[in-house]
Amino acid sequence: MDRIEGAAVGRCASSPYLRPLTLHYRQNGTQKSWDFMKTYDSVSILMFNSSRRSLVFVKQFRPAVYAGEMECHFPGSLAAVDQDQPRELQPALPGSVGVTVELCAGLVDQPGLSLEEVACKEAWEECGYRLVPSDLRQVATYRSGVGLTGSSQTMFYAEVTDAQRSGTGGGLAEEGELIEVVHLPLDGAQAFADNSDVPKTLGVIFAISWFFSQVAPCLDLH
Repeated sequence: MDRIEGAAVGRCASSPYLRPLTLHYRQNGTQKSWDFMKTYDSVSILMFNSSRRSLVFVKQFRPAVYAGEMECHFPGSLAAVDQDQPRELQPALPGSVGVTVELCAGLVDQPGLSLEEVACKEAWEECGYRLVPSDLRQVATYRSGVGLTGSSQTMFYAEVTDAQRSGTGGGLAEEGELIEVVHLPLDGAQAFADNSDVPKTLGVIFAISWFFSQVAPCLDLH
């Protein structure tokens, strides 16, 4: 996962996931405009494995995070986006700078599937757990990327056991996914959330906080 080679940045001519747009509007009599990206909404799922007494997350390489780290360490690295041909990023950083810990999640991009069905599909593909919609508890729906995408994400919670894990997860190889399943023991979860040196999403921090305030008090954790 960490072995990243030949990274190059260029223009995005088209994408099945993102569409750049500009909203023109008048606010309190002043004409304004705002650039944004149209994308899909998504779901995420926090799983508590009661067999292992651990929270289930995923770890994967995120190109956008990697590119951001390149620009942070070597200002001007992303200047290639203004050129016609991609330019290799040099000097390169280790791939580990682009690896983040996240909730199991996925885009709502398949018509006909409910949010719960999408969450169950992602739990199987990414983490190897077999779930059905009735296993899920809806936690919250919130806006993510309000300045750029304005997309909505719905978070679910499920308690699982090792008996429900009949696959290895790891994502869909045919889609280029390379995902590592992380079982985080409860006794180290809060310290993990508080550790700013470990790259993670806000969703992970929120999920851990929610679990300890809403679920843990009802469990026998001794």
